Amino acid sequence: MQSLEALTREASALAENHPVTIRGVALSDSEREVSRIMQICNACRYCEGFCAVFPAMTRRLEFGRADVHLLANLCHNCGACLHSCQYAPPHEFAVNVPRAMAQVRVNTYTEYAWPKAFGALYKRNGMTVALALAVALTFLLALAGRSTRPVAESFGANFYAIFSHNFLAMLFGAVFLFAAVALGIGVRRFWRNEDPGDASLDAALEATKDVLTLRYLGGGHDDGCNNEGDAFSLKRRRFHHLTFYGFMLCFASTCVATLYHYLFRLEAPYAYASLPVVLGTVGGVSLLLGTCGLLWLNINRHPLHGDPAQKPMDRGFVLLLILIALTGLLLLGLRSTAFMPTLLALHLGTVMALFVTLPYGKFAHGIYRTAALLKWAIEKRRPSNLLVEE
Repeated sequence: MQSLEALTREASALAENHPVTIRGVALSDSEREVSRIMQICNACRYCEGFCAVFPAMTRRLEFGRADVHLLANLCHNCGACLHSCQYAPPHEFAVNVPRAMAQVRVNTYTEYAWPKAFGALYKRNGMTVALALAVALTFLLALAGRSTRPVAESFGANFYAIFSHNFLAMLFGAVFLFAAVALGIGVRRFWRNEDPGDASLDAALEATKDVLTLRYLGGGHDDGCNNEGDAFSLKRRRFHHLTFYGFMLCFASTCVATLYHYLFRLEAPYAYASLPVVLGTVGGVSLLLGTCGLLWLNINRHPLHGDPAQKPMDRGFVLLLILIALTGLLLLGLRSTAFMPTLLALHLGTVMALFVTLPYGKFAHGIYRTAALLKWAIEKRRPSNLLVEE
């Protein structure tokens, strides 16, 4: 019986001579690296219980393009496998699952993006594009607001004295529709790359629970992720929760305010104790705390975690969210002052920049990861092809 070292060396030797194409589909360099690493991991299997990546890996003998894309989007970059791996750098096998998966993952956003040119542009210059869009849109909105009110007057707390409700609804409706369509097309392309079949209710519920609880940010031990080193911490999971649910509360605030306006004929500004304001305030505070925490973790992340080339893109997205939360809270607190028009243009410009870039950056990974988790939930309920062949 072969030893683990012999098996992994054999797998590594095979992986080094890995074919450029699998099942007739060419692999990029980053996809070949994931395929190489997965062959080594498949021989070792020490990390099998860590997250969804490794059980999904064990159902495969080879790793084609569709397999690699699924595994890359299942990876939550918790770092547990890197710090547990006896073949991690500086070992000659150089097994670094988080980095290899991150490099493929960002390529999936570009590969499946619509329009593809936008995805490639954001991948190369994520932070620059995000911040430049925020500045440009803020400037345009400030000009538009000034042109509609050329004479100085007291606006009070009424945002619609600067921009009409219909103008904002049409503007943001168009931007939101674009983001939704672009994301929808991208996820559809990702799904059809390897259709796992119809989803059962059981599979859908499992995937939903995994998403809402961030199950795989537990690092396989429920002690959390690794960040600066091999110490476990739940900070990343908690900051993600604050960010996600803060964003959803802000979205809920907008939806409730829309119902107030159209259904109950109640027009803004709303009282501080009203439901839209309470939801927006709690959501804004949660979003600000979560994103500042995630930025701090990103800056202090272990150098072997993830892909260093993606840091500008990742930080650009987080900075947009920080600006949205901060300007939103300032706008609420200073809505009855002379600063309100400027803050309103800054807040709306930043929100628009976020929506325009949603399908191409860090936000997209949450959507693709949700689709990957649903794919995995469906797949693991099917008999394994390996078992059938045996």
